[in-house]
Amino acid sequence: MVERILEPETEPEIETEPASLTTSAIATARIARKDRARAMLPSLSGKLLAGIIIVAVISLFGIIAPFFVQDPQDSGNPALLPPGPGHLLGTTKLGYDVFAQLAWGTQGSLFVGLVAGAISLLLAIVFGVLAGYFGGFMDESLSLMTNIMLVIPGLPLVMVIAAYVQNTDGLGPLARSSLLVAVVLGITGWAGSAVVLRATARSLRVRDYVAAARVAGEKPGRIIFVEILPNLVPLLAAQLIFGVIFAVLGEAGLSYLGLGPTGSITLGTMLNDAQTGQAVGSGAWAWFVPPGALIALLGAGLSLVNFAIDEVVNPKLRLAPQAARSQRRARRAGRGVDGATGSGHKEVRA
Repeated sequence: MVERILEPETEPEIETEPASLTTSAIATARIARKDRARAMLPSLSGKLLAGIIIVAVISLFGIIAPFFVQDPQDSGNPALLPPGPGHLLGTTKLGYDVFAQLAWGTQGSLFVGLVAGAISLLLAIVFGVLAGYFGGFMDESLSLMTNIMLVIPGLPLVMVIAAYVQNTDGLGPLARSSLLVAVVLGITGWAGSAVVLRATARSLRVRDYVAAARVAGEKPGRIIFVEILPNLVPLLAAQLIFGVIFAVLGEAGLSYLGLGPTGSITLGTMLNDAQTGQAVGSGAWAWFVPPGALIALLGAGLSLVNFAIDEVVNPKLRLAPQAARSQRRARRAGRGVDGATGSGHKEVRA
């Protein structure tokens, strides 16, 4: 009788144990998910903070400054004025205000960089992630197109396309505009990023969570957008920044050669105008130094942010600062890298 009375009392304890295990498993999964999301964010290092400040200042200047300057194509000013209160950076050979052109040129270069970077990233995802995930015939076809774009030199191709558009009158208002230059730069600069994304997608498709989603009957599109792409966020951000840098420098090179956008102002067109207007011979340093410095600063700031993101993508770079700090602490404590004391080293040397 005692055993029969005790049996119902012990059954709830047996039933509650799996529930507690399930709750702890859910909590562990949530913690692991938060840790993965936290690990995907770059640490606030010195180069990341410096890069964000540089890019933010230049971006705010390109967005806000055009509202407070005169018309950048107003030629009513005296020519080649030195920097002064009325014209902070002086005027050009045609009487244009250099500071006004710098403000609008920064905005134009940022527009070209962002549009070209977005197009390049989108094409890299299509030709890289899809090829890496599906494999087989699709992988071979997309990789073939990627390899073709890799062997074709980018800058000469862009120059040929820009020269062809210059002689084409059927495009109307789109001929040699900033948008068209951005599109051309975007469709010619995605191949390198596609190779990196393809290799990473090939390694992710054999992970356990991707295989579990495939066994559960999830569609390939949902697996790519839910399981593959979220794990590629740091790499996608790095490739986007690289695309923006490539587009800004490419547009500056094209504009300096006279193949840039017509009817709009960018930092590259300012350098071209300064070169054709003999700014160096005239001593008008404020005409060509500020746009060149802004291009260099923008590239440096984006590169610093890219380096910080690369530390998240590359495990060796992520663990290197921790190893260096541990070695410095060991040296301060009188220990070597192998953990031996300083006296021990003296004994070995003796």
